[in-house]
Amino acid sequence: MSGMFRLSSRSWLILSVPVVALVVWAGVLAFPSAGPGGPLAGLPPRPAVPLPDAPLPGGGVAQLSKCRVDEDPRPAAKGSGERGKDPQLGFGGWSAQSPGAKQPGRTTFSLHAFLRTIDRPLLLDAPIAERRVTVDIYGPHGEGRRASARGLSATVVDGKYPEGVVPPPSSGAYRVKPGDNLLLKIDLPAAAVCPGHTLMSVGRCTPETTNDAQDCPVVTFTLSDPAIRAYRSALTGEPESRVSDRLVAVSMELERSET
Repeated sequence: MSGMFRLSSRSWLILSVPVVALVVWAGVLAFPSAGPGGPLAGLPPRPAVPLPDAPLPGGGVAQLSKCRVDEDPRPAAKGSGERGKDPQLGFGGWSAQSPGAKQPGRTTFSLHAFLRTIDRPLLLDAPIAERRVTVDIYGPHGEGRRASARGLSATVVDGKYPEGVVPPPSSGAYRVKPGDNLLLKIDLPAAAVCPGHTLMSVGRCTPETTNDAQDCPVVTFTLSDPAIRAYRSALTGEPESRVSDRLVAVSMELERSET
């Protein structure tokens, strides 16, 4: 797949250029079912009874009850503004790395995002959206969710050093200036991955050598903060009671404006 290259036999990376609009094929959101021996062969069957949700070691919840459930990757809106461009949460790709059996460290899967504004600055208290980030990864071909987590947190990172954490300002709030990108990283806990997958496989295409977007996962993540609702309300003049406090990013989605 274009945009994918191998770092080593145990690691891989997908990154896209942060752009205002993410446009892909319309068919990506309508996955056909796979027959016997098809792309879903080798996965465990869908649970006859949903798995129980479970607390995550670092906080949050693994929403295992959604494993293999195939739904529209974009969640139902909580209020107006979620498809607006100001402010905007954009998808920047994902990366996975395993240190190997003889090296220190742990296997990780990280989502990369950018947050930007157009009209005015946005102040977000540190830590960014603490325990108010959600992540869902949907496999292709009707596979349904490969992973689902609620109550995660985002980390602000340096653009020159993606793994370098940007410490909170002395004011206690990050300032997103119009036209600038605030770069974020969200780590997916291993416990939020559904049976049949691991952190190293959850983002892989099926087949891995494909050049077709329909063979690859769709990632949805959301970030909620009261400052987002206040920003939208001030920008549009709508009462805050009607405005969503949530930003939503879907990795492959047709661009569509709010009506």
